[in-house]
Amino acid sequence: MEVSMPLPQIYVEKTLALIKPDVVDKEEEIQDIILGSGFTIIQRRKLHLSPEHCSNFYVEQYGKMFFPNLTAYMSSGPLVAMILARHNAISYWKELMGPSNSLVAKETHPDSLRAIYGTDELRNALHGSNDFAASEREIRFMFPDVIIEPIPIGQAAKDYLNLYVAPTLLQGLTELCKQKPPDPYIWLADWLMKNNPNKPKLCHFPVTEEP
Repeated sequence: MEVSMPLPQIYVEKTLALIKPDVVDKEEEIQDIILGSGFTIIQRRKLHLSPEHCSNFYVEQYGKMFFPNLTAYMSSGPLVAMILARHNAISYWKELMGPSNSLVAKETHPDSLRAIYGTDELRNALHGSNDFAASEREIRFMFPDVIIEPIPIGQAAKDYLNLYVAPTLLQGLTELCKQKPPDPYIWLADWLMKNNPNKPKLCHFPVTEEP
């Protein structure tokens, strides 16, 4: 009797990397180092965030003394957002960046990116996701249309649909029955876009996309 084995799933970890406004002119150098360190750059955007965007992105830092300076710094000019991928991408990218305080990095990790390109604790040149949960949130924030792997299958997919999709879809279908629009497919698609509870906060404010 032949037993069918599930196909192996290859999962390559992803992390978000930001090249901050004061070192955007060093993007090409930094990207060469990133690629030379075994990373693949999956996606890249150059954009100019508003202070409101920055406040949403750094919401976990809200209330701290440096928060106003942080949002002012991050909205002071265009930055480059990248999705980096490789085995253990999160920890390797954090290691490549070095300590968050560039002054400390220059003393303890002189070959790290923050030691080379950073100025001080605030202007530390680069950002990286702290852990897997932060990576998912930050990637969705900067790249709202991206699909983050691994895509759930089997019972995990059913649980995801029941928890995150079915409640909103049921509300939409109920409203559809009440409204009885002439084109129900288009109406439902528009309704779901407007009422998506997982819509990234990035969509709430205009973003200036840079070339």
